[in-house]
Amino acid sequence: MDFAGFIDAAFKGSPALRAKFAEAGAGPAEVRTPEDLVKLPVTRKSELAARQKEDVPFGGFLTVPVKTLQRVFVSPGPIYDPQGPGEDYWGWQEALAAAGFRPGDVVQNTFSYHLTPAGMMFDGALRARGCVVVPAGVGNSELQLQVMRDLGVTGYIGVPSFLYVLLKKADELGLTCPGDLKLQKAWVAAEKLSEDLRALLAERYGIAVFQGYGTADTGCVAYECEMRKGFHVASRAVLEIVDPETGQPVPDGEAGEVVVTILDPVYPLVRFGTGDLGIAAAGSCPCGRAGKRLLGIYGRTSDGVKVRGLFIYPHQVAELQARLRNAGPCRAVVTQTDFRDRLTLQIETPDAARVPDLKDRARALAKELLRLTVDVETVRPGTLSGSDKLIIDERSWK
Repeated sequence: MDFAGFIDAAFKGSPALRAKFAEAGAGPAEVRTPEDLVKLPVTRKSELAARQKEDVPFGGFLTVPVKTLQRVFVSPGPIYDPQGPGEDYWGWQEALAAAGFRPGDVVQNTFSYHLTPAGMMFDGALRARGCVVVPAGVGNSELQLQVMRDLGVTGYIGVPSFLYVLLKKADELGLTCPGDLKLQKAWVAAEKLSEDLRALLAERYGIAVFQGYGTADTGCVAYECEMRKGFHVASRAVLEIVDPETGQPVPDGEAGEVVVTILDPVYPLVRFGTGDLGIAAAGSCPCGRAGKRLLGIYGRTSDGVKVRGLFIYPHQVAELQARLRNAGPCRAVVTQTDFRDRLTLQIETPDAARVPDLKDRARALAKELLRLTVDVETVRPGTLSGSDKLIIDERSWK
């Protein structure tokens, strides 16, 4: 489907998109090319969540009956993410091909298959690519290594820090890579990949690491090629870098918010604001592929922080604090040690006798509300008073 055809179909099927056009005082006849998208307002994740609450479950964006979907996922918020028809609905096969994943590769997919879409996103793309998929999910390091060894796994999908955890555990168990383990390539996302870690994985373990960029709402947006000179925008996507305040495009080489339109009439999130700060590259890639490139992601425009592949937001920390009885102010502190994110929940408490119980309840609530395992640190009353930030990110990406 060409761009104009996508706009026509999306406008016809989506009440929410028609409302966005009306807000802009425009009609589909005025949006015929990607350059015309600037006439429409940006739809941000907070608005998507609000629309879904008002018009359950998909906020008026879904254009087909729910019974025709393959799956429905639940991302933190909660936000419902529909999976439409097709073996690679989320579009990641293009990225995996650029990273050298080939038919017959045995690939361990360590993204979660529970509620959130990442596991199934890559499962479908790998199978469409002709790969054999091991749906491993997260955790269970020793079992994951046994599976890698027994099945001769050649590829890894997941966050980079967990790959490093697995390889360090392999070292402890006396398993060599290359050697006992046949891993040759890894495709990572959902977490920042440092160039130091990429180099270490290549030099010590012989693993070529590629990364990509996407969201739970949109699927594949951009990916690295063999030259690793930024991210090629996927053929299914239109990418803009805009001023977060005005929604107007900024010149190549300048930072702005990444705004994405996926050419999918099933769930048309036209001009979806990711909240990520990115820079578009000027000039062509040495690999010869045409089209726009994204140099990288350099932070957030919003107050969300990504930890081990999941976003956490201040309102979630505030809710956790409200539900913790006999506790004072809370804040979440994000650090990184040995390429692994660590989330520590700091809590003021005046009652030292209740600390063990408080820590247990805080860990359980964090698992429920943030979907992450946290460390809990109690601090003296007054330590956090006056702080206006509920999340402190102390990681450095130098």
